[in-house]
Amino acid sequence: MNAVVVAVLVMLILSLFRVHVVLALVTGAIAGGLTAGFSLNETIEFFGAGLGANAEVALSYAMLGAFAVAISFTGLPNMLVKGALKVVGREGESQARKLSKVFLLFIILLVSISSQNVIPIHIAFIPILIPPLIKVFNALMIDRRAVATIMTFGLKAPYIFLPFGFGLMFHTIVADNMAESGMEIELAMIPQALALPVLGMVLGLGLAVFVTYRKSRNYQDLPIGETNNSDNKKEADFSYSLSSVLIGAASILAVLILQYNTGSMIFSAFAGLVIIYIYFTVMHFMGKQKISATETMMTDGMKMMAFIGFVMIAAGGFAEVVRETGHVETLVATVSGWVGDSKAVAALIMLIVGLLITMGIGSSFSTIPIITVIFVPLAAAIGFSPLATIALIGTAGALGDAGSPASDSTLGPSAGLNADGQHHHIWDTCVPTFLHLNIPLLIFGWIAAVIL
Repeated sequence: MNAVVVAVLVMLILSLFRVHVVLALVTGAIAGGLTAGFSLNETIEFFGAGLGANAEVALSYAMLGAFAVAISFTGLPNMLVKGALKVVGREGESQARKLSKVFLLFIILLVSISSQNVIPIHIAFIPILIPPLIKVFNALMIDRRAVATIMTFGLKAPYIFLPFGFGLMFHTIVADNMAESGMEIELAMIPQALALPVLGMVLGLGLAVFVTYRKSRNYQDLPIGETNNSDNKKEADFSYSLSSVLIGAASILAVLILQYNTGSMIFSAFAGLVIIYIYFTVMHFMGKQKISATETMMTDGMKMMAFIGFVMIAAGGFAEVVRETGHVETLVATVSGWVGDSKAVAALIMLIVGLLITMGIGSSFSTIPIITVIFVPLAAAIGFSPLATIALIGTAGALGDAGSPASDSTLGPSAGLNADGQHHHIWDTCVPTFLHLNIPLLIFGWIAAVIL
C-alpha cells in the first residue's frame, strides 16, 4: 500500500468525522510512516524535524490575530455595522440588502485577487479585514461558506492564470521544472493552457455564491475571540471616535504597506500593534482608555489565531513524513504504468495523483517539482502537446490547494471567519471549496488536456 495514499486518506477521513485537524494530521503522518516501514520512533523523529518549517508562519498569524482584535478596540467594526444597518436595516430580504450583499462579496473577491498579484501579501489581509466585518456579515445574514469560497478562489485562481506576483512565481516554477525534464516552453503559453481550468473555477464560484449559498444564514452576534459556548454572551461595547477610527485605518494601511515592502508578516503586524498601543497609551494618560485593554488585545488575538498556527506547524511535520517515505515518487511511477495509450485515462489519473499529493502537502508550489519529473516524459510518450502538458502539470499541481485541511488557502479564510467561533474549518471551508473549486478545476483541467 502506498504510504502517501494511506496518510492522506487517514487525515481526510478523520477530518471529515470532525476529529480536530491537528490530531488528524498527526494520526495520518503516523499511519503513513508505519505503512512505509518506519518504526514509530522514526516516524515521530521525521514529524518533529518538519515542525519548524512553518513556525515563522504560525508566529506571523498569532501577531496578525492580535492586530485584528486591536482593530476591534478602535471601534472600526462598530462603525461598519452601524453604517450597514442604516443602509439595509435588520429585517427582510429587501433589494437594498441584496445589493449590499453583492457589493460586499465583490469587494472581498477583489481584495483576495489583489493579494496574489497587485499587492502580493497572500493571506495577510484576512485577519486584518475579515474579523471586523463579521458583524456586517451577520447583519446582512451572509452565509460564510460563500465568503470562504470567494476568498479561496481569490487566493488560488490568480496565481494559476495571471503571470504577476505569486502567479509569476508559479509560472516560473512550472516552466523551469518542465525545461529540466526536457520540455522547453514559453511563459506566455502557461496562461493559454490554464485558461480553461480557471474558467471551471469561475463557474464553480458562481455556483457557490448565486446558487448553493445564496440563501440567508443566521449567526449569533458574539464578541470576536469568544465562542458560542462561552458563558460571556454580552457583546463588548467598543465606542469609537473620529480619532480612533482614523488610527485603526492608518494602522491597517501601515501593515499592508510594510508587508508589501518587507515581506514580513511578523514585523508588519508588530508595527500595526505599536501604532494602536501608542494611541491607547495617549488615551490612558488623558483618562479616556484603560491601559489594561492592551493586554486583552494580545491575549484574545492570539487565542483567535492559535488554531491556524497549530495546524500549520502540524502540517509541516505531516509533509516531512510524506516526503521521507519516498512513496511520492513511487506513486507517480506506479500510476505511469497504468495509463496505457489513452489520453483521456492518462489525463484523469495524472490529475488525481496531483490532487492526492497536494492535499497531503498543502502546497501547489511544492507539488510541481515532484510531479513534473514523471509527467513530462509520460505526457510526451503518450502524445500530449506542450500546451496539454502545461494544463496537466498546472492543474495537477493546483488541485488540492483548495479543500486541503493543511493549505493556507483554506486555513486563512477559516481563521478569519471563525473569529467568533461559528465557522467550522472542515465543513464550512474545506468541503465547500473542494466541491465548488477543486471539482470544476479537475473537470476543466481534464478537458483542456484532452483537447489542447
